[in-house]
Amino acid sequence: MHLSVIDLSIIALYLLATVFIGLWYRKKARKNKESYMLGGKSLPWYLLGLSDASDMFDISGTMWMVSLCFAYGMKSIWIPWLWPVFNQVFLMMYLSRWLRRSNASTGAEWLKTRFGNNGRAVGASHTIVIVFALFCCFGYLAYGFIGLGKFIEIFAPWDAVKAYVPFDVPLKYVPQFYGIIFTLFAMFYSILGGMHGIVLGDVIKYVIMTAACIWISIIAVMKFQGHNLNVPNGWYSPFFGLHLNLNWSGIITEVNQKIKDDGYSLFGVFFMMMTFRGFFAALAGPAPTYDMQKILSTRTPEEASKMSGFVNIILLPIRYALIISLTLLGLLYYHQMNLKDATGAIDFERILPAVINDFLPVGLVGLLLAGLLGAFMSTFSGTLNAAQAYIVNDIYVKYVSPKASTKKIMSMNYLVGILVVAIGVLLGFLIKNINVALEIIVSGLYSGYIVANVLKWHWWRFNANGFFWGMLSGTVIAIVLAVIGLNYDIGNILYWFPLVFAVSIAGAVIGTYTAPSTEIAVLRSFYINVHPWGAWDHIKNLVMADDPNFQPNKNFKLNMFNVVIGTIAQLCLTILPMYLMLMQKLPLMVTVAILVVIITILKKTWWNKLNDY
Repeated sequence: MHLSVIDLSIIALYLLATVFIGLWYRKKARKNKESYMLGGKSLPWYLLGLSDASDMFDISGTMWMVSLCFAYGMKSIWIPWLWPVFNQVFLMMYLSRWLRRSNASTGAEWLKTRFGNNGRAVGASHTIVIVFALFCCFGYLAYGFIGLGKFIEIFAPWDAVKAYVPFDVPLKYVPQFYGIIFTLFAMFYSILGGMHGIVLGDVIKYVIMTAACIWISIIAVMKFQGHNLNVPNGWYSPFFGLHLNLNWSGIITEVNQKIKDDGYSLFGVFFMMMTFRGFFAALAGPAPTYDMQKILSTRTPEEASKMSGFVNIILLPIRYALIISLTLLGLLYYHQMNLKDATGAIDFERILPAVINDFLPVGLVGLLLAGLLGAFMSTFSGTLNAAQAYIVNDIYVKYVSPKASTKKIMSMNYLVGILVVAIGVLLGFLIKNINVALEIIVSGLYSGYIVANVLKWHWWRFNANGFFWGMLSGTVIAIVLAVIGLNYDIGNILYWFPLVFAVSIAGAVIGTYTAPSTEIAVLRSFYINVHPWGAWDHIKNLVMADDPNFQPNKNFKLNMFNVVIGTIAQLCLTILPMYLMLMQKLPLMVTVAILVVIITILKKTWWNKLNDY
């Protein structure tokens, strides 16, 4: 075992705290369905924002980002646009308010406010959202499960552990074995404590991670002083041309193979496709996972916007301080680390646990491990809560037992939670690595989600039938391409997005015009309550005919302006700790100056206008 008694004690204390949280909030969570799923819509925006940020600060994503930063340097700040990370800026500027005004409990329930509650097509659209949400949740659970197992394996090699285990585990399943153990802890406090327990667990984890990140940053800077990094030309610059032009030959030649395998060599083309896809993905709003549940849990639409903005501020500087610190230590001590997996292949995703294991002092190792385990558990618990909400609220209560008592609903939540975890664990056994899980979630599921969910906000004629066929056609073609891409060399799946986009648009438009429009009363109610901009002129004219004093939303240009400068600010928050740690004084000062100017502008163009509805 590579852990001291002090480190093990810190980890054990944290795990016991999660059990205590579950037991403490069990009674509060059992009050009613809304208290369990949404915290009674009583939690303040800054706590929900901190919790949402904690959910995004996961082990698997951090391991992946450290490997990216190691290989691509400052250019790695662009690659998370695959999600895209700037969707938080769209949410902050206007989409969180639009979503929260619905007053729904889940994404599927939200559909009633847009398409009504009657008709076969409405039922079909409701079903496909639930199926999509559950696939996303299962994918996220498997993604976190894989990263956790790979992470723990380095600190607890099976040769050292098996003497204490009454059975043997095949080497290739050791990561999954560790994943199951810690999954059980996460399952306990998230199932018992509901949203209240999840938020408190996230707050504790964020405090631990912040302390650990500051400590490790100090160590990395001290180790870096007096040294020059042996990296290729262009590694320090975030800017790029058509080609990546990072040549690791003669430095760490194996990185060239990673870049080739990732498919990012034509970085300019990759960036354009990523931005094209990301823009529409951000316009679509949040996917029906933990992020949407946190938005729906806020007290008011204005607080929903504040929460989404707060996520950027508290997540990015701390997370990237950790990423660049671990990257620095990884580059300085690369030849002293063992990055080979059980099969003998070099795995750059092992840089994070290898650095922690080999180069950090006692106490900090335990603190960082507790925080990263908490990162897994917060992502896991938020995702599990979202899956429970969809199954219990949108299937069980709606179709099976509409008059179920609170006690029965709580029991069903517990049962569903256990079932969802079991499915996520099973998928974790079937998926090979983090990158494969990302391909399926981002390139497969999310690509098919985009078109139908952009149109639902911005086009009045779009109906439930169009939503169903747009979602179905886009998701099916995207998943087929993702599966083919995992088995055959068809290039980066992202480059096939225009095909997915075209098929999904065809499905959405044909589906829309082969069915009647949504009832006018439903559209009027949606337009008045949500107050969207876009192709809503027909409904706007009907509303203003009845109420000439109605003020339509004319903030499209302002919202898009805020999105552009907000995205620049998000990039500044990302790269600022990297410049600070690398002691790049001039770029650091320029970054701070840009950030100050943008914050001043957004105070006038966004914050002061939150209550203008």
